Amino acid sequence: MPIYQFDVKKINGEVVSLDSYQNNVLLIVNTASKCGFTPQYKELQELYEQYKDEGLMILGFPCNQFMSQEPGNEDEIQSFCEINYGVTFPLFAKVDVNGEDAHPLYQFLTEKAPGLLGSKAVKWNFTKFLVNRKGEVVERISPNTNPKELKPQIEELLKEA
Repeated sequence: MPIYQFDVKKINGEVVSLDSYQNNVLLIVNTASKCGFTPQYKELQELYEQYKDEGLMILGFPCNQFMSQEPGNEDEIQSFCEINYGVTFPLFAKVDVNGEDAHPLYQFLTEKAPGLLGSKAVKWNFTKFLVNRKGEVVERISPNTNPKELKPQIEELLKEA
């Protein structure tokens, strides 16, 4: 089952279907503004600018579940990302990625791409999920992985029809 079945709320409150991202390669990331990995916003934006015309979409989902490192509201988060990192890729409303209240999208992602030793839990901010043009979850990527290191996988997925 592809990822396109889910509706998500953009950071401005507008509800959209992931169906609107069909035929794109997706990099889905749970983000936070006060994390040691927050500078990855810069690399994510650079990837987006480099590959968006070829079909890469980066989808950022702020999450406050890891040591309360995303305390702001949606307006504060959007402003922080634009001012500090020039983020233009789509950002969404804050979600839970673990637990009973985990967003259905994250329940799906963690089921399709379990982590180390089969763990479904997202371990930290800036965990990344790579999704091919068919909406299939291809890979879960560690928060430690710099987004620039994903260029070979992204380029390969962009070549697929």
